[in-house]
Amino acid sequence: MIGKCKTIAHGSTALDYIFREGKLGHHLVSNHLYGTTPKEIYEEMKMVSDYNKRCRNKFLRIEIGIAPKDEKRLSLASVRNLASNFARQMELENHQWVAVTHKDTDNMHIHIIANRISLYGEVYDTTFVSNRAARVAEELSRKYGMTIAKEVKTEKRHQKEKTNPTREQTKKEVQQICYALLDKYKGTGVTGHSMFLYDLNKNGVVIERMRNKQGKIYGLKFSYAGQSFKASEIGREFGYRSLQKNFEASNKGEPKKTYRIIQEATEKKEQPDAGYQLVPPSRSSISRGNDTPQMQNSIGAVADTIVSAADELMEGLGDLITPTAHGDDYAETAWQRKLRNQANRKKKRGRGL
Repeated sequence: MIGKCKTIAHGSTALDYIFREGKLGHHLVSNHLYGTTPKEIYEEMKMVSDYNKRCRNKFLRIEIGIAPKDEKRLSLASVRNLASNFARQMELENHQWVAVTHKDTDNMHIHIIANRISLYGEVYDTTFVSNRAARVAEELSRKYGMTIAKEVKTEKRHQKEKTNPTREQTKKEVQQICYALLDKYKGTGVTGHSMFLYDLNKNGVVIERMRNKQGKIYGLKFSYAGQSFKASEIGREFGYRSLQKNFEASNKGEPKKTYRIIQEATEKKEQPDAGYQLVPPSRSSISRGNDTPQMQNSIGAVADTIVSAADELMEGLGDLITPTAHGDDYAETAWQRKLRNQANRKKKRGRGL
């Protein structure tokens, strides 16, 4: 027997579904309900659930699956008792609920729709409610001697392994080969990846890329000794992207190393000799090879200041240096000197000195 449970908000729709003609087998039992139709039952449940305005999912939907071999030996009264006991162990005594059977599948199953709001206004706790339903189903199966779902799954798994022991042995051999080669070439880059594939092929293991309808690769398939395995069967390290990452791990340092070699070669490269210059550099561009641009600008500014001071000194001593002139010649000479001085000052202001 299998038990499932979840919360729902659409109580009216759920009731219409379980009472739908063609699906309904038997109306088994109701708890704190007097109506017999989906509409009447929903109206009764709504009267109680409206007392709680904060709860959104106000209904529970429970499904109980019964194995075909157990169905043959269960009477209608036994099924009715089974539904009542299931609701009781789910602690729904103070809640409204209705149970029916369905006949639209090969095996009989029971549907229970319950009101989460109790007759006292309490909200049913749904923490791990699905696990709770599975546990109740297992307990009732043991009590009534019915098939337990967990044991059926375990039995099927063992039967599957026994039906093809050759495949399991082949898978172990493939795993040994793949893990041994992965440990050998892990983190060795593109070359290691190529050697990994080469050695796999050498050992008889062939890897095939699986593509979807759009042509995109979504996985790998390993073939060995006439058997094929998905990458997940071999190991989580052998997925399409996981396998690539195993070889990309150590490649991250290679580009940095190449860049460092190129950078060192560039730094060691000697600057070409400029040779002799026919035109001497201007006084504003005086610099040295080892100076920074800030230092070169400072040196140029100091040099310009020194030259300007010298010009002003020459202007002050102009009368002493210039040959003596008399009369109109002296006046003309003084006027020309004044014009030159004004022109020199304008040049200095234009250079920002």
